[in-house]
Amino acid sequence: MDASLTRRLVKYPFTPCGQPRPSYTAGLRIRFCFVGFLLLTASPAGAVPMTNDPKGFEGIPWGATFSETATFVKVEESGRFQTYELKSGTLLLGGTPVDSMRFTTVDGKFARVTVRYHGQAEHDRIMAYLESQYGPLDRTPGQIAAGAVQLYSWSGPTTEVTLRYRGRENQGIIFFESQSLRSSFTEGASATAQ
Repeated sequence: MDASLTRRLVKYPFTPCGQPRPSYTAGLRIRFCFVGFLLLTASPAGAVPMTNDPKGFEGIPWGATFSETATFVKVEESGRFQTYELKSGTLLLGGTPVDSMRFTTVDGKFARVTVRYHGQAEHDRIMAYLESQYGPLDRTPGQIAAGAVQLYSWSGPTTEVTLRYRGRENQGIIFFESQSLRSSFTEGASATAQ
């Protein structure tokens, strides 16, 4: 804020109608909150309705009770959230090797799978797989994300799939989430931020 504006605000702390002039920092906070809200609620480029909602991941339905078994080992626990990984085997998504695959529960209910991968060839194969499973993306110019970070999403009645790919690093992350349990993740994040 320039010095002349600061002097005017101090000299005239009220609006012409006699109301107190809002502080500059309060206005900035409101603007940042509004921009943050828009970013959180905006649909990513390429967002499409899901044509085939799997109601879970690889045959495991959303909300299923999840625990350590011969297949899964718990790798992290944080309050209401527990994270599991496969104990053995090659990690594949649609036949493409991936770096990691983590299964997250909320209050013991299966809610999310996070898949990480790297490489342009792997990204191309994973994109082809996701489109074959959940529906083609809108390829209209301006609808497909381009640039350093690409964001794609498929939304169904019970499942949300979101892919973010960082082109410079050739790294991708995919979230397969339960629509009914996904709000628990944002609630958990805001509770830990306080």
